[in-house]
Amino acid sequence: MVNEKIILQVLSEQKAEIMNYKPQKWVTRREESLFEFDSTLAQVVIGVRRSGKSTLCHKVLQEHGVRYAYVNLDDDRLANMQTEDLNTVLSCVYQLYGTDVPYLFLDEIQDVEGWYLFVNRLLRTDLHIFVTGSNAKLLSGELATHLTGRYNEIKLFPFSFAEYCEYKKLNTSDITTKAEAERKSAFMDYINVGGFPEVQKIRNKRGYVESLIEAILQKDIQKRFKIRDVESLRKIAHHLISNACQELNYDEMAKLLGLSDKTIQKYVSYLQQAFLVQILSKHSFKSRERIRGAKSYIVDSGLQNNRENSMAAKNIGWRLENVVYIELLRRYANDFLDIYFYKPKANGKEVDFVVCDKNKAKMLVQVAYDIDSEKTFKRETSALVAASSALACDNLLLIAFADSRDIEVDGKVIHIKSALDWLLEENRNVIFEQPY
Repeated sequence: MVNEKIILQVLSEQKAEIMNYKPQKWVTRREESLFEFDSTLAQVVIGVRRSGKSTLCHKVLQEHGVRYAYVNLDDDRLANMQTEDLNTVLSCVYQLYGTDVPYLFLDEIQDVEGWYLFVNRLLRTDLHIFVTGSNAKLLSGELATHLTGRYNEIKLFPFSFAEYCEYKKLNTSDITTKAEAERKSAFMDYINVGGFPEVQKIRNKRGYVESLIEAILQKDIQKRFKIRDVESLRKIAHHLISNACQELNYDEMAKLLGLSDKTIQKYVSYLQQAFLVQILSKHSFKSRERIRGAKSYIVDSGLQNNRENSMAAKNIGWRLENVVYIELLRRYANDFLDIYFYKPKANGKEVDFVVCDKNKAKMLVQVAYDIDSEKTFKRETSALVAASSALACDNLLLIAFADSRDIEVDGKVIHIKSALDWLLEENRNVIFEQPY
């Protein structure tokens, strides 16, 4: 158990800290509009560590002018907190903020066993609850089981390119040659540095990324799942980071690392639950086909370069594809749309992404950094046309680095968008209308 005096001291320091926050200076995040302030549901923000979950919650709470209490459980003095300590936490909250405080923000609470029962009890008292966490299975699984749908889940990723530009104070609307050149330069930096908010202002980016990966492996995975062979987990994580956008081959990884297929699959699942990697399934109406041959992406492209012994391929096309996939998740995951890749045969024409509403394909997205060569152009467009006929979807998008135009191929209109134009689009719900 944690002494009440210590809890009160920690919460007092946290209260003093948030009094100095200036949210009007913080980057506007797309997810701000997803909060339901007057709802009786718990507002749950999940995502990878250091993606800005806490900052997002503080920003929306302060900008809405509501009075709220704050408890950050990710403090070394609260490391041994037990279920029975949560009531003491509540008592300290009332002492510091008053018994009539209407909102309570519980930050990184997932490591306290039985926390969901505490949240459930608070919801029954009509408190408005905000919760953040970095472990998808813990939050989604236990909330769904114990809160029986009484939560609004918001997924947060690191900065999008648009948010990155706002942070860097870049003009995204000026069409001068200089402004366009600055945006292109910023995009190349974004691909290499990534979008984690804190890394933007840190000189030692490698040290930051390495410590972030280790925190995810040790705090979000090893501690949660009681893993003994941490070194194998670490090797799998770095293998997937170095080989983003590739199909998962569990047999090959098992031989490479000297582990069983079952262990590899289990560890990959843990990495996915901690949001370090994102797994993309194949589009198929057969469950077995969707599972087989899935692809692995990373939550942020900046993870590839800034690591010890990083030998990740300098393939800008793959990095662009990774950025596009995370942006698709950012735009549509909170709208309950699903994303797949399309590959009808082992050697068939592949389409990078299929955005679906249940079993209906709504948009096909192909990514190609350079489409100047006739061979590449024909390969990418013919794949879109073939998939369009097979999936009965005429909303076709080809994202290239610096090309924007509409073309017609075999009676199908393909909208070619430059990556910068597409990433800076403001309307996130263009998928069902004429989007371009």
